[in-house]
Amino acid sequence: MKFGFRPENILFMTDDQSDPLRLPTRHNMFMGFTWLMTGVKPGDSLVFHYSGHGSQQRDYSGDELDGMNETLCPLDYKRAGEIVDDELNRQLVNPVPKGAKLHAIVDACHSGSVMDLPYSTRVVNGRLEWRSEYARPTRAYKGTAGGFAVQIGAALDSQTAADTTKLSGYTSTGAATYAFIQAIEQRGTTMTYGDLILCMDSTLHHALGSGGGGGGLSPAMMGGGALGGLLGGMLMGNTSNYQRQQPQLSCAWTFDLGYKFSL
Repeated sequence: MKFGFRPENILFMTDDQSDPLRLPTRHNMFMGFTWLMTGVKPGDSLVFHYSGHGSQQRDYSGDELDGMNETLCPLDYKRAGEIVDDELNRQLVNPVPKGAKLHAIVDACHSGSVMDLPYSTRVVNGRLEWRSEYARPTRAYKGTAGGFAVQIGAALDSQTAADTTKLSGYTSTGAATYAFIQAIEQRGTTMTYGDLILCMDSTLHHALGSGGGGGGLSPAMMGGGALGGLLGGMLMGNTSNYQRQQPQLSCAWTFDLGYKFSL
């Protein structure tokens, strides 16, 4: 395993599982969140990776810049409901203790701020700039319990996320997930957080001249995931009606993007 995570610390949920407890239903995903966060202590590294459908719902609190909450769509979302960004923040971000870190890689439509972290970056003229995610101060605390929480989203909140064969050459994959893997494989341990997002942005820009977002439901949850695990969460789809997607990095606070990336 490239990042040293043991198999017993990795939990997969995919929609082709025969075990009903490994299907990415809303209930199972929340059980997975509990599994991931139980017993977290200083020095721990957590990874949550999701590849699947993302959507938006109207926000009535008034704290979202675009007036919308971002959501993940579990396998049974039509019956059980979508998972809203506020829920993801409470379940995965709020509990991260001082000395621990969480990386969330979310390859879904409208995923830029789906972890509801307070700050995010945008690529502007080839450079990354921080901005606040809130139209006004939020009444709910959106940070951690002292730990480091970062999300890498496949696209801005207003965008869809593509699946494509152009990156691998032989199978349809989540484009942002593959771009993430490519960045790590190419840049290795010398890569910074800024390098990661700019490399992903460049890969997506050059590889996706046309095509569109969408795909099957196949989230994967990892208690510290490895690259092989990330591949297991890729989704299938087509490449029609694509509009240029931009990856987005979000965090509980602003930090120097020259800081070395490490899971």
